[in-house]
Amino acid sequence: MPKRPTALDEMPAAALAPLRRLGEDLAIARKRRKEPRRLWAQRIGVSEPTLMRMERGDPSVAMGVYATALWLMGRAAALGEVAAPQHDQAALEEAVRSAQARAVRRRAPAP
Repeated sequence: MPKRPTALDEMPAAALAPLRRLGEDLAIARKRRKEPRRLWAQRIGVSEPTLMRMERGDPSVAMGVYATALWLMGRAAALGEVAAPQHDQAALEEAVRSAQARAVRRRAPAP
């Protein structure tokens, strides 16, 4: 049996909660479509137990499984937006700080 990555055991609650919500939302989407677990699992290409783990937001389920489930819902494009550079607030803040520091250095009085 493969060793479980420590990243899964040390996942911050702030990261785990949205993953659980995603799993719950995927389960709701399946149910609203009146798709039985067996068929939905087949369409994703996983076993029913894996589908059940995904629907609980289990972080050990491969990202490809989540991506395929999103594709079945017609929401695969949303996955590409998750880490889009324009949404990286920390990097944007750093770019602003850096630009401000350069501006201050340029305005420094000449000796």
